[in-house]
Amino acid sequence: MTQSNTLTNSSPLDAIQSCVLADIQAVNAVIQHSLHSDVTLVNQVAHYIINSGGKRLRPMLVLLSAGLFGTIKPEHHQLAAVVEFIHTATLLHDDVVDESAKRRGQNTANAIFGNAASVLVGDFVYSRAFQMMVAVQNMRVMEVLSNATNIIAEGEVLQLLNVHNADITDEAYLQVIHYKTAKLFEAATRLGAIISNASAAEESALSKYGMHIGTAFQLIDDVLDLSGNVVEIGKNLGDDLSEGKPTLPLLYAMRHGTAKETKIIKNAIENGGLNDLPSVLSAVERTGALQHVRTIATKESALACDSIAHFKDSNYKQALYTLAEFAVSRSY
Repeated sequence: MTQSNTLTNSSPLDAIQSCVLADIQAVNAVIQHSLHSDVTLVNQVAHYIINSGGKRLRPMLVLLSAGLFGTIKPEHHQLAAVVEFIHTATLLHDDVVDESAKRRGQNTANAIFGNAASVLVGDFVYSRAFQMMVAVQNMRVMEVLSNATNIIAEGEVLQLLNVHNADITDEAYLQVIHYKTAKLFEAATRLGAIISNASAAEESALSKYGMHIGTAFQLIDDVLDLSGNVVEIGKNLGDDLSEGKPTLPLLYAMRHGTAKETKIIKNAIENGGLNDLPSVLSAVERTGALQHVRTIATKESALACDSIAHFKDSNYKQALYTLAEFAVSRSY
């Protein structure tokens, strides 16, 4: 990555948003308009979750991908909002499944409104996303998004099956990441290309960018769950461990730890809770597990950049490079 950095704002996300600021505002307007329901509780829950401080990464990927082709269209705004709605629906459902009380430093919707309301409003947000998608009247768009949502659902089930399983392979864990997280990143970058009438090769290149950067983001999330600043990451340290989720740093530490360390981590995954958190963190640090996973994430980031290297230089391309760098250097 030897590109000159033409984006010089105060933070990486500010720099990225500067390319598409007016378009992000247009997407936000679509989001707010499309969330409306005559049912008061739907409005309350949907607006609470959609306005709870997310980075809007996936909508930005739609816009930046479109920018590579010169023009960001109203259809891109619509689909950027659709992608954010699908992401939001998964968050509502995830927090119920995980019994989470905090997200982004705030109370989760299920903690405030209850599990039933969160699940049902998640269904509303999903179905509204599909209404908006159909309005674009592009069969390829519907194919990409319907496939993506189906694979995301499979990823959720795979993750559920892996909870409290300390014996899964790295490959099985990475499959969950690709399904549950990276697939929507991939769909977002594909959509930017499709609406811009990109060639099959260009669409494929951008889909690879999305898949690799989505994988990098989730791997760094795994690292931050065991090392992040609680205030910055907006959740408690070890939340995934407390739910019995076997993440890549834990799998690596089990393979490279002492017999005692392996037993402690295995027990923590199989039983959940945070009773052994200090010992687990010590083992993770001693084995170099976090650096190992950061190295994998860095490789994913580099692959993402390589996939779009042949596109014409522009602020949009530079923003995509900056986003790939942010994916692995961030602390939140």
